[in-house]
Parts: sequence; C-alpha cells; structure tokens
Amino acid sequence: MTDSLQLDSLVALYATDAAAPERVLRDVHRRVEESSASLFIHRAPLERMLADLRAAAERKARGERVPLFGVPFAVKDNIDVAGMPTTAACPAFEYVPARSAFVVERLVAAGAIVVGKTNLDQLATGLVGVRSPYGVVENPFDARYISGGSSSGSAVAVALGLVCFALGTDTAGSGRVPAALCNIVGLKPTRGLLSTRGVVPACRTLDCVSVFAGSVSDGAVVLDVAAAFDAEDPYSRAAPDSPPALPAKIRLGVPAPLEFFGDDEARRLYEEAVSRLVSLGAERVEVDFRPFAAAASLLYGGPWVAERLVAGGKLLAENPDALLPVLRTILSGALGQTALQAFEGQYRLEELRRATDAEWKKMDVMVLPTTPTTYTIADVQESPIALNSRLGVYTNFTNLLDLAAVAVPSGFRADGLPQGVTLFGPAHADAALARLASGFRRTASATRGNTGETVVETLPETPRVEKELLIAVAGAHLTGQPLNHQLTSRGGRLVRACKTSRHYRLYALQGTVPPKPGLVRDPRFEGTGIDIEVWALDEAGFGSFVDEVPAPLAIGTVVLADGTTVNGFVCEPHALDGAVDITAHGGWLPYLAAGSSRSPS
Repeated sequence: MTDSLQLDSLVALYATDAAAPERVLRDVHRRVEESSASLFIHRAPLERMLADLRAAAERKARGERVPLFGVPFAVKDNIDVAGMPTTAACPAFEYVPARSAFVVERLVAAGAIVVGKTNLDQLATGLVGVRSPYGVVENPFDARYISGGSSSGSAVAVALGLVCFALGTDTAGSGRVPAALCNIVGLKPTRGLLSTRGVVPACRTLDCVSVFAGSVSDGAVVLDVAAAFDAEDPYSRAAPDSPPALPAKIRLGVPAPLEFFGDDEARRLYEEAVSRLVSLGAERVEVDFRPFAAAASLLYGGPWVAERLVAGGKLLAENPDALLPVLRTILSGALGQTALQAFEGQYRLEELRRATDAEWKKMDVMVLPTTPTTYTIADVQESPIALNSRLGVYTNFTNLLDLAAVAVPSGFRADGLPQGVTLFGPAHADAALARLASGFRRTASATRGNTGETVVETLPETPRVEKELLIAVAGAHLTGQPLNHQLTSRGGRLVRACKTSRHYRLYALQGTVPPKPGLVRDPRFEGTGIDIEVWALDEAGFGSFVDEVPAPLAIGTVVLADGTTVNGFVCEPHALDGAVDITAHGGWLPYLAAGSSRSPS
C-alpha cells in the first residue's frame, strides 16, 4: 500500500484525487482480510464499507461537515456497531445490535468507515491480549511477546497500519498498555467525555472509551469528533467551557518510589523520557507515589471487581464453561463482595483521593512508565493473574481518581521492543495533555507501530483559540429530536441542559413540520422555567445555522435560570394565534411524552 493512513495525508490525498477514497478502502479491506486470524473477530464486508463511503460522500455534497471522510477505523468488539456481532470475546455472549454505540455513531456521521471488530481479552478483563477464545494477539515486533490488553486487537490494527485509528476501552489501563507495547499513542479521556452507551460494561462507573492512533495529533482529532454529551448515558459529562490549561513552566511530577521488577531497560527509557520532557521546559518535582499505588490496588483488590459481574455474572452462574478459566477465577472472587465492603472501599478511595490531592498541589502533570516491564506470551500463560497485575501498577488508579491520561511511545529497548510513558492530568485536561504529548514526540524520531512510517505531529504547543457562540434550543433541535442533526453536522457540541428563567412560556405552534414549539418571554409571568439545551457552534457553523431558521421562529436573546443570557430561539408574536400553551409541561420533551406528538390543527 502506498497511501499513508495518517489523517493529514488522507485529507490531502482525497482533496486531489477523487478516486482515492475507494481505492484506499479496497486496499484496507484486502489487508484486513489477509491479517492474522486472531486480530479481528468480525471483518466488515467490502460492500458495507463502500456503501458507508457513498453515504458520507452524499452528506459531504450536501455541505455537511465530515472531517473524517473516508478514514478507516477499527472498533474493539465490546463496542456496538449496528449489524455486526458484539461478542466481548465470548461466543456465548454474542448479540447483534440494531444501533451503534454513541461514539461509533458520531464517528460514522463524521465520515469515518468501520473496517471490523477487533479481538480483546474476554469481557475486557485483562492487560495482556492472550485471554481470548479467538486466539492470542501477538506483539507486532516479536510474536513471542504480548501485545497488551484488553484492547489488543485495536492497538495492533493501528500498529500494523491497517487503519488510521481504532477504538478501545480503558477501565484498568486497556487503552494505554497496548499502546506502549505496540509503539502507538493511546488517549484515555476523562471519564464520561466519550459516552459509553453501547459499550459492554466492565466496571460501568469507571469505563472509558479510548482512542488508539499513530500520532497524538490524529488521536486528538478523533477525540474531538467523538466527544459530546449524551443525554441517554447517565455517566456522560459535558466538557467545561474553560478546561484546565497548563502553565508555561510545567511542574512535572516524577513519582518515587517506582518499581520496574528488575527491568533495567524499562527504567532507562523512563529516565530518558523524563529528561526529554525537562528539555521542553518542564521543572522536575518529586512526588509520593504511594497513595496512587494504594488506590490502584483497590481496583481488583477492592469491591469494584464486583461490577464485572454485571456483564459476566449470568454466564458464570448458568454457563461457566463459556468463560475462560482465568475469567472464572476473577469473577468467582467477586461473588463474595458485600454491600458493606462496597461502602468501605468508597471510604478508603476518598481518603486516598485526599492524599493524592496533596501531591497534585506540587505538580501540573505526572509522568509514569506506562508499564514497568513486558512479558512473553508463555510467561503470562504460566502466571496469568500475577503478571497481569504487574502490568497495571501504573494504570489501575487512573479512573478511580478521575484523571485524564495520554500514553505515548518513549523509545525502544535493546531487544527491539517498544516502551512508553503516560502523561496524567486532572479531569478535562485532555487537550492540554495532548499538546504536551505531541511536543514530547517531536523531541525524537517517531514512527507508527511496526510500519517504519515517520509520524508527523501537528498539534500546536499552545491551544488554538476558536471563538464559539452559544445557542439555546427548546424543541425540534434538542438531543434526539428530528432537527438535532442541524447542530451536530456543523460540529456543534452540547454544553449543558438547563432551564430558562421563570419568565418564559412555551407554546405548541400550528402547522410546523416537524412539530415545533415557540418560546416566549413574559416578564409578568412567574413559572418554573422551560427545559432547554445550550449548544456551542463555531462562528461559521453558527452563521450557517442561523441562515436556516424559518419564520415564525427567529434567533434572539434567552435568559437562563442563573441570570446569564445566550442566543436562542424566540417566536414572532403573530405565530401564537391558535397555538396551545404547553408551559405546564415544563418543556417540549415532557409535552411529547404526554402523548401530544403533533402540532395542533
């Protein structure tokens, strides 16, 4: 294959060669079909890939925003893709979803093309990549070694250059360990930044969808596209208007003591990575790793392991032979957890969170080896639980303590195997960490997996300031409603769901298609406020959106319950003739739920 799958290269190629998208996808499909039998659990038919490409091209021709047009990607097989089986590497668990996971929907809407579902450690339980009845996913540099898990297939698909990026999941480190062992980037976003609706749960309160890519730059673009508040996911979180930023002089936390289990090569590469970060202007500060390590031990040594029974408990009880022996051992150990232990675990975690908060006052970013060492497949098969636990000593605490993280390659050992480091920051520091990680990769020659392809990092060292405009919507543009696509297709992001001030009435208008309400401010009226959503659009998106607003609706100023004002839909007074006052419902969605799905006639 001659065409690079780096995002910038694909965009440039597609802009100058109209035939390139189909040619690239045909070549990707061929290479995926020829790849190791253990890499993909399900491969997308070429006909489906080309149909998805045509659909994306049609959206592009209509002027919709498709920033990932024709970009091939893989999906870990615990994340739903409509019409493709989801197995979580357990044949007895298999089902075929009618709807894709929220993040897959977002990426496909942006023009990306699913090439298949990748292998994983069964039920996403493991950091090794050998716990699957579909076969072991071997390390792309040395087939004797592990590729890391549980997102092994996704990581290796990127490392072999089969896709531009891939989705994984990360509860204990599954989005970072395989990145380190395969010489690629793993973005572990803030919990809830990417919706987990449509993801088979491991520990639902901690699960994250992660992104693997050849470069931080590519991963950051994908993360930006996939991130959006999902009202159907109770664990979804909207990004703050002002996310954490890094100071010009970064205090780089270098924890001590650190354990490398006798691996001097891993220690050497870590110290070299710290030196490279210092060369970028960071100030090295020593912090105490002990409270982080204690928090990490809670993930499998505390009550959170019982959460894994949500996905696997029924199989364990009714069909235990459907689970691999190591999975049966782990899940059986969870059966004895009690509600008392769950509360005690929460108390202990909060104590440790307070202790780690004290360490965060000393630093802006923490850097750790992603893994303290690596192992052969034979080693892990001989000691499956102990060695797996070692691989997670510098990852398991992350989601428990609500941190963001980016795993980046740091170099190669003397035996030719890659190693990596992870940069950690507080929740919602994702963009700032990505810029630092991108700068770190520019300090040395960076390649993509085992392809030998040079990686070009394009993220600016300082954030690009793009003005966003807020707009309040109250009806057909709400999440899940028929005109919401007019926001999402322009790259709109949901900022928050809230209420107007108490001086608003809501009316069901006559003859609107699709049905729409009219929001009217009445200073003499005092109610409880109307349910709305506030969305953010860039200036170009806002301008084109406003151009589509039909009379009798218009864009004016809406006062929110907290007294702030934003742009929003208002209604011309003449449209209220014959309209029905539905203020008592409190919002458009409750009105529809009450059984009134049509405009009054």
